[in-house]
Order: sequence, then structure tokens, then C-alpha cells
Amino acid sequence: MSTAAATEPARERARGPVDPRLWRYSASVRGYLVSTTVFALVDVLAIVAIALSVGRVLAGVITTREVALSHWSGELTVLAIAIAVRVAASWLQTRYADRAAGRVVAELKGEVLAAATRMPPRELDARRDDIATVTTRGLDALAPYLTGYLPALVAACTLTPITWAVIAWQDMTSAIVVAITVPLIPVFMILIGMLTKGRSQRTLAAMTTLSSQLLDLLAGLPTLRALGRERGPEGRVRALGDEHRRTTMSALRVAFLSSMVLELLATLSVALVAVGIGLRLVFGNMELEPGIVALILAPEVYLPLRMVGQRFHAAEDGLAAAGRAFAVVDAAPPASAAGGIRTPPERPASIVVDGVSVAARRGDAPANFSATFEPGTLTVLTGPNGAGKSTLLQVVLGLTEPDSGSVSIGGVPVGVLDLDAWWSCVAWLPQHPVLVPGTVRANLDLAGPVHDTARVCRETGFDAVVDELPNGWDTMVGTGGVGLSLGQRQRLALTRTLASDRPVLLLDEPTAHLDAAAERTVLNSLQALAAEGRTVIVVGHRRSVLAVADRIVEVHAEVAHAHR
Repeated sequence: MSTAAATEPARERARGPVDPRLWRYSASVRGYLVSTTVFALVDVLAIVAIALSVGRVLAGVITTREVALSHWSGELTVLAIAIAVRVAASWLQTRYADRAAGRVVAELKGEVLAAATRMPPRELDARRDDIATVTTRGLDALAPYLTGYLPALVAACTLTPITWAVIAWQDMTSAIVVAITVPLIPVFMILIGMLTKGRSQRTLAAMTTLSSQLLDLLAGLPTLRALGRERGPEGRVRALGDEHRRTTMSALRVAFLSSMVLELLATLSVALVAVGIGLRLVFGNMELEPGIVALILAPEVYLPLRMVGQRFHAAEDGLAAAGRAFAVVDAAPPASAAGGIRTPPERPASIVVDGVSVAARRGDAPANFSATFEPGTLTVLTGPNGAGKSTLLQVVLGLTEPDSGSVSIGGVPVGVLDLDAWWSCVAWLPQHPVLVPGTVRANLDLAGPVHDTARVCRETGFDAVVDELPNGWDTMVGTGGVGLSLGQRQRLALTRTLASDRPVLLLDEPTAHLDAAAERTVLNSLQALAAEGRTVIVVGHRRSVLAVADRIVEVHAEVAHAHR
């Protein structure tokens, strides 16, 4: 992963200011690009018509002294129509751009979230902060890129060459001056780009770090307050905030200075064209009408390039966020790899794990693990921390693909199972159970309505917890179970898991945060479920957990030693 992460910024820079992956992952971008090109062509035709009409009328009035409106009715009609068309095209472009930008951002956020759901849990955990920042704030930076930078880029590809061609048709000398001065703007844009190289990446990285640490701090604030350490992280949060402020203000300073430089260059270039036209008119070396047309169109040649330079930073911020989003999408397995078409056996079947190894940071965890889990037995997986016990449960679920070995359910490999059908047979309690904002009752029914609530709550001891809550089942909890103690959260998640009638139960340290009496109640319930014929697999360390097991299986890791 480190190698890929190191090369991601280089790949993003090599893609240039327009990332082709935008067209691939968002259908709205393709339609928006077509409409932007059409509006840009309409706009340039209107500009040319305005310049020719104004040049003809002004030159005619000055040279012929004919000021009657009826004499210039044709030219004035064309001028009015061209102005109306340009106003309408600009209004439609702005209106459609805002809507299209919203659709594109929503589509990309959907792609990132869909990709995140397909990722193996270990990789998803490593990218959690990136995904949270990109989907909540980062991709919003694409809106100014789509509404500002992209139209300016399209205009630079249409308005600049067409208006220059019209100037060359009217006055070749002015066209030569424009051709000499126009490259100065891209040159300075490149110099500014070299100065700001990596600045947007640093800004996004600072925002990601600040966001993730703030979220972790808020999640752990009740524990910190209980320990009297709520002000401990204050200095670190302030330092992260200052770093984010410095990187943001640095980018703003460069943006303002670059806008001033580009504006000054464009002004001087137009002044050179104007001085040349004025001198030639004074000495009678050119006619008035071509001079007026060239003078009107000259600023339009430089305008798109100036806008591209001014909005370059919006493109940098937006594409930096998009690059992070595409890194998540590209790293996820394709949707077709989410499972097969075979359905799991209808009756309880053996789960056979044969030589499973999963690569970890320092070797394999688990390493070459083999075991058979039979219906009607309570099996406890034990072993040192980091041995891969939780990872093994994820392999059985089909969430993590092993690097070697296989898992089969009733003789059918997990890799060819319909995972939705397989998951409907499994009740899983992870180390960190999912609790969503809402009532306690809503969290209990999260995996499906619980019918015999009283019996299930007695089996886990959660009935005593409900009696202690201020509003009973209607007590509101926050994200992750905020408002409940760790023990109460564990009992709620246990109750939800044990209430299921599914034939396979996978429980990762189910008695963590429970006292001895509550633990005994839960273990008795697990023994009873195994006696009913269910397959119960428990990750545990405590002697009390090991004592109730029908079978204890050791899980080991294998550390890879570097060879010198």
C-alpha cells in the first residue's frame, strides 16, 4: 500500500488539469462538457457579431457623418440580437453549471461510498479518514472547478483562436502583436503552477488530519472527561487548526498575486495593440473599421487565458480532492467481485477453513490456519493480540479475501457464494458494534424486528439496563452509542445478535466490558444456542470464556523476517 500511496500524487500530476476519470465516473460531466462547448461557441459567435456591428456603425458614423438610426437599422438589429443571445447564453450556462456541479459532486460521492462498501475491512479502516474528508467536504471543492475553471478552459480553446482569426482577417499587424504577447500568459501560469506545486495536497492533508483527530476526540470525550483529561488534546487540536489556517491563507495569497500578475500582463498586451492601431490610424496606414474591430476583440483573446489562470487554484483544490476520491474508487474491488451465485446450504453445515493466511504489516495474521466448525458446537478462537482472530471471522464472512487457503460452507467455497444469501445466515458481533443515532429500540431492531424481547433481554442481562435508562426503550442514543456506557453498548449489541434466529453466530469478544454476573448470563445463552444446533464461533481470552467452550482453537501469526 505504501508504494501505491507514494505514486498516487505523481499519477495525479501527470493527468494534467483535466482528469479523464471524471468523464468515466460521472455521466453528468460528459453532458455538462458538451453543453459548455455549445454555449462557448454561441458566445464567441455573438462576440464576433457585436464587434463587427459596432466597428461598422462607429466607423461609418465617424467617416460619413451619417447619424440617422434608420441608416444603420440592419447593423443595430444584428447588434441587439447578438447582445441578447450572449446574455441568454451566459445565463443558461451559469444556471446549468450550478445544477450540473451539484449532480457531479453527488455522483462522485456515491461512487466513493459504493467503493468503500466493497473494500475489505482492513483496507477500509486504513482509508477511513480520507473517505470521511472527501465525502463530507473535499469533493465540494469540485463545484468551483466545474462552474469556473472548466468553462474558462473551454473558452480558451474556442474564444481565443476564433477571435484571433477574426482579428487576423481584419488587421494582420494587430494579430501578429497578439500572437507574440498571448504566450506570455501561459508562461506565467506555468511559473505560478510551479510555485504552488503540492500546495492543494498539503491543504487537503491538513484538513484530513484535523477532521479525523477532531472526530476521534469528540467520540472519546466522555471517557476523557471521566479521566479528567478533556483538556489534554487542546494543544494538538490548536496546532492542527493553525496549520490548516496557514496552508489555506498561503494558497489565497498566491491566488491573489497570480490574478494581479495575469491582469497586468493582459492590460499591457491590449495596450500594445491599441498603441499600434492608434499610430497607424494617425499616419493613415489603415482604415478605421478594422482598427475598431481589432481593438474590441483584442481583450477577448486574453480574457479566457486570464480566467484559466485566475481559477487555476479552484481546479487544483477540486482535482486534489477528486484524486483522493478516485484513489478510493480505483482501490476497491469491482462490483462483480462482491460474491458469486451459489446459495448456501439450507440446513446447518460445517464451516471448513483450510490453510488460510492473510498478509498483514509484518507477516501473515492468521498464518496457515485450518479448522472445522461443526453445527451444535461452541468454538472459542484464542491467541495473542494481532494473531488475526478478527480477520479470520472476516474471511469466513467473505469480507476479506485470504492470500492463501480457502473457506467452504457445506463444501461450497465462500468465493462462489451469493454473499447476501450467506450473510442472511450469519449473526455477526464485531469488536466495535454498529449503533446508529436513534432510540434504543430502533438499534435493537436494526437487523430485523425482535419479537420475544423480554426473553432475549433476560439472556443478555439487558433488561436491567433498560430499567436504568431515563426513557427506557425510547431513550435516544448518538452515533456509536453515545449516551450509553461501554458495558451498556456491548449488551445492546449482544442482545441484537443473540435475538437473531440465524444458524451461524460469529462473536468477537462478546463479553468485553461486562462484569462477571453479566458475562455468566451471556455465556449460558451461548451454550444454549449451541445446544440448539447452531454453529457458535467466539473470539475470547478470558478463562471463563474458554471454560464454556466445546472446542478451543489457537490462532497464530507468522512474522516475516527481513533478510540482510
